[in-house]
Amino acid sequence: MKGYLVLENGSIYEGERIGVERDVICEVVFNTSMTGYLEIFTDPSYAGQGVVMTYPLIGNYGLTKEDQESKKPWVEAVFVHEIAEMESNFRSKMHILDFLVEYEIPGLTGVNTRKLTKELRNAGTMKGKLVSSISHIEEIIKEIKEYSISHLVEKVSSKEKYTCGKGKTKIALFDFGAKQNIMESLLRRDCEVTVFPQDSSYQEFLTGEYEGIVLSNGPGNPEDCKTAIENIRKLYEQAQVPILGICLGHQLMGLATGAKTYKLKYGHRGPNHPVKDLVSKRVCITSQNHGYAIEDASINPKIAEISHVNINDGTVEGLRYIGHDIVTVQYHPEACPGPEDSSYLFDEFLERVRG
Repeated sequence: MKGYLVLENGSIYEGERIGVERDVICEVVFNTSMTGYLEIFTDPSYAGQGVVMTYPLIGNYGLTKEDQESKKPWVEAVFVHEIAEMESNFRSKMHILDFLVEYEIPGLTGVNTRKLTKELRNAGTMKGKLVSSISHIEEIIKEIKEYSISHLVEKVSSKEKYTCGKGKTKIALFDFGAKQNIMESLLRRDCEVTVFPQDSSYQEFLTGEYEGIVLSNGPGNPEDCKTAIENIRKLYEQAQVPILGICLGHQLMGLATGAKTYKLKYGHRGPNHPVKDLVSKRVCITSQNHGYAIEDASINPKIAEISHVNINDGTVEGLRYIGHDIVTVQYHPEACPGPEDSSYLFDEFLERVRG
C-alpha cells in the first residue's frame, strides 16, 4: 500500500507502507549509521522523532531483543530506501518488519532517502506527517505546522527508583531517557547502579550513599526540563562526589550553571562524528544523537572550560567544571551503535570516584 511523508515545507516523499498503517506527526531526522538499527529504534532520545536511515539497505542481519536500548522502541516512524527480504545472522530472532508490526511502528520503504537527507541538511530538521493519502494536502501541512512536540523526557524516564547490580561502587543514575548500555557500561565496571526518575529531588542524591552521579541522555529540547535543571543546579552547588553528564545531561548541567543551548540545523545523529580532546589532543570517532548544543560564547570561563570540540563543525562536545569534580560530554561514550573509542570516559570517571 502506498504511503507519503509530507514535510512542513510542502515536500512530499512517496513509498510503500511498512509496520502498521497509522498516520503520525513527528520531527523528521536522519541517522548515518550502517548498522545498529535496533539500538536506534529503541533509544529513548528518539522519542517524538521519525528516523530516516541514510544507509540504503536496512534489516539485513535481523535483530535480537537482547540488543535493545530500552524495553520498547521510541521512534515515531521509520523511513528507509529498502528493507532486506531475508536476514542473515546466527543471532537473529526476528525480522525487522515483524518487529515494527509487534510494536505498532509505522514507516515507509522505497523512499528516496538520499534526496530526503539532502533536503533536511539544506533546509534543516522539519516536522512531517506520515499519511496514506495526500488528497487534502493543505490541511495536512497546516496540521503539521500547528503540532507541538514537547515534554518528552517525562514520557521516557523511569517512573520509579530501582537498583541493578551488586558491585562495590554505588552510582546514582539520573534518568532522562537513559540508554541501557550506560547501565551496562557501569555494571561491567563493578558498580551497583540506582536509577532515579527525572523528577527526583536533588536531596535524594546527597544522602552520602552514592559515590558518583551520572546524568543520562534523553530526548527533546533541554530547556523544557525546568525541574531537572533546578535539581542539577543544586547538585552542582552541593554534591561532594564526581558527576558525569552524557548528551542531554551535558546540556542540562550547562543550563544549570548559566550557559545557553541552541538548536542545531539538522543535528548530529550517527556513529562517525570526530571529536577532539583538547587536553590529550586525541581525536575519537564518536556515536552521537542530539539536536541541541551548548553555545560556546555563553560558557562562563570561571565556571567551566571547553574540553572537547567537534572536528566537523566546531561545536562544544565536552566541558570540565572548575573547582568541581564534574565532566560532561555531548556524545555517547557507551556507543551502541557506534565505535567504542570513547568508552575510556567511564574508566576515567570511576577512577575519580574510587580515587
